[in-house]
Amino acid sequence: MWIFTKHGFFSAVCARQGSGKHGQPVDPNRIMVRARVRAHLEALKKRFPDLLGQCEIQEFAGTDYAFRIFVPKPLWSQVLAALAEETDYDNFKSEVASYQGKTGAAYERSLHDVWSVMYKLQK
Repeated sequence: MWIFTKHGFFSAVCARQGSGKHGQPVDPNRIMVRARVRAHLEALKKRFPDLLGQCEIQEFAGTDYAFRIFVPKPLWSQVLAALAEETDYDNFKSEVASYQGKTGAAYERSLHDVWSVMYKLQK
């Protein structure tokens, strides 16, 4: 699942068992939260220190998502529920711009690109 939040962009999938390398069976009880920007995972951990504070950000150079954390599925479910509860804006891209400030300009531009691509699907 792709999750776009004011904290950043994440791809969440079931982790693989053991070391998590290809070829290992899927672990349906553990989520691998991936990000392309380390600061996005750092912001998510900062927002949810009780749930994600112990999750170490690991770097996987040469992969499509260079930064990852591994989270027990019940904790990840709590993070998603809390993200839904804290929604208090009427325009997501504008909220990202005000929340992220200048450092989030590239993220905001990327959101506009995603919006445009997905708008084409509607037509």
